[in-house]
Amino acid sequence: MQEENLNKLRQKVQTLALRHQKKDDYTGWFDVIYSDAVGNSEQVPWAKMQPHPCLENWLETVDITNKTALVIGCGLGDDSEILAEKGAKVTAFDIAPSSIEWCQKRFKNSSVNYLVADLLNLDSSWKNSFDLIFESRTIQALPLKIRKEVITAIATLLKPGGTLLIVTRLRETEDDPDGPPWAVSEGELSQLCNYGYQEIARTPYIDANNPSIQQALIEYQRTSLTRG
Repeated sequence: MQEENLNKLRQKVQTLALRHQKKDDYTGWFDVIYSDAVGNSEQVPWAKMQPHPCLENWLETVDITNKTALVIGCGLGDDSEILAEKGAKVTAFDIAPSSIEWCQKRFKNSSVNYLVADLLNLDSSWKNSFDLIFESRTIQALPLKIRKEVITAIATLLKPGGTLLIVTRLRETEDDPDGPPWAVSEGELSQLCNYGYQEIARTPYIDANNPSIQQALIEYQRTSLTRG
């Protein structure tokens, strides 16, 4: 029954995303998912109600006390909360108002600054201003038509010397994949070089529910504002 429910949810996501895409609305469907869930996280296919294991493991190796951290597409807030628990000053945003409302109800005494915001239309004061950025499965949820714009928006938020963590599905070719989600290619990730990013480490991740899908946590450092 659980697998049947997951398949129905995946079909719902694909139908909604492609329907909105035809209207050149690439993000409106996210709020539909959260709203329709009516507080039931099992109706949000990507909601695990716990921090991503890759982030938990990475946090065991670093000290982020007093670092300014940004969580992109924060969902139901678990990644944001563990960053705050580890001492970071966390800002977390999502395009879906229902998502942010849910976070605020779950974590009423949280130090995280939860905001409704659009990645492609962020406040200019955020540019080059964060020590740490965590992006989990947001790039892959947005179509290739706007992928360059999405990666640029993320890349310009980090301070020189800061760390960007990306959790994503990966694809081996530059061919257009089926989706959503639309797995990310090496060519797309290479765009980060234009903004002074250097890949530091790549840790494969195996999802027990999707063991055949190539996924990884990729750690980048921003060595300068631009390449060279």
